[in-house]
Amino acid sequence: MEIEPLSHLNPVQSLRDATRVADQESGELLATSFQSLFKRAVAEVNKLQNEADDLAAKLAAGDIEDVHRAMIAMQKAKLALDLTIQVRNKVIEAYQEVMRMQV
Repeated sequence: MEIEPLSHLNPVQSLRDATRVADQESGELLATSFQSLFKRAVAEVNKLQNEADDLAAKLAAGDIEDVHRAMIAMQKAKLALDLTIQVRNKVIEAYQEVMRMQV
């Protein structure tokens, strides 16, 4: 059984790369780079969910002999979704806090 490295799961590096792209492009705002970062993150979560769904269907049909791979994919998808939900909750909390500020 092959174990895949965790090097591709570095969100801090992804954030650094996104801000570098924003700095190199002339006139590009940081909000746009955050938007593209967020779109990529949601797309990655969606991809993980789809992979987990496919492996779960194959597991239920008996087409997969490696149960560990399916379970790991499902846990990755769950953790990615939980992280996305927590980020969304923090953004909503920050927005609500800004809206409560008196000008």
